[in-house]
Amino acid sequence: MKRHIPILLLALVSAAGTAVAGESVSNALASADAQISLTQAISAAEQHVDGRAAFAEYEQEKDQWVYEVFVLKDKTVMEVMVDPTSGAVISATEASDE
Repeated sequence: MKRHIPILLLALVSAAGTAVAGESVSNALASADAQISLTQAISAAEQHVDGRAAFAEYEQEKDQWVYEVFVLKDKTVMEVMVDPTSGAVISATEASDE
C-alpha cells in the first residue's frame, strides 16, 4: 500500500493542475468577447485609485464577466472591477485576504 501512495498523490496533483488549466483556458476564450484589452483595464484601474497594478485577470463574477485588477495604493491593496465592454470602473474596494 505504501508503494501506491506516491502514485496516488501524483495523480491527484495532476488532476488539480488540469482543472486549473481548464479554467484558465475557459477564461481566455471568454475574454475574446471583451471590447477592451487587459492592458486598458489595468490602466483604468490604476488611474481610478491612483496606484500600481500588481495582478489582473478576466473572470466571471455573479453572472457577469469583468476584469479584476488588484492595485497597490500606498500600503493598501485595492480590488478594482472593470467593465470589459465600456472600460468603466464598476467598483473599487479594499481587498480582503480571501
